[in-house]
Amino acid sequence: MRGKQAPVKDIEGDVKYNDKNVAKLINYIMKDGKKSVARKIIYEAFDVIKKETKQDPRHIFNKAMKKVSPLVEVRGKRVGGANYQVPFQVRGRRRFLLGCRWIIENAKKRSDYTMAEKLAKEILDASQGEGAAVKKREEVYKQAEANKAFAHFAK
Repeated sequence: MRGKQAPVKDIEGDVKYNDKNVAKLINYIMKDGKKSVARKIIYEAFDVIKKETKQDPRHIFNKAMKKVSPLVEVRGKRVGGANYQVPFQVRGRRRFLLGCRWIIENAKKRSDYTMAEKLAKEILDASQGEGAAVKKREEVYKQAEANKAFAHFAK
């Protein structure tokens, strides 16, 4: 590793729910610094979730994140001229990042009218253990299982 590791910035909760995870999701959705647009998308998606489930949307979002966030992932490691896919345990922040990234990525691929509706449906599907984001997690887990033989290279 070259140089110092970047310091971890602690972010404040979002405007409406005062929740750090929702604030992070807003930051992941944001493009070109347009935070107000990202907030609008998230809050509309949460309104859709609230209307459909009659529950707190943060509860549904956290449930979805638990079902989507990976526990293990594979990383390439070069040992003696050969590259191996070595399974590593995923740390907390990266787990949340990957879960959000997969939900957003698969929401964009959906065919609905607005991004808020796409995101709401993907979060709802993920909270029920369905949807493309959950499939992505299962694929990553299968990859790690298949390469379990190389786990001794992990340090």
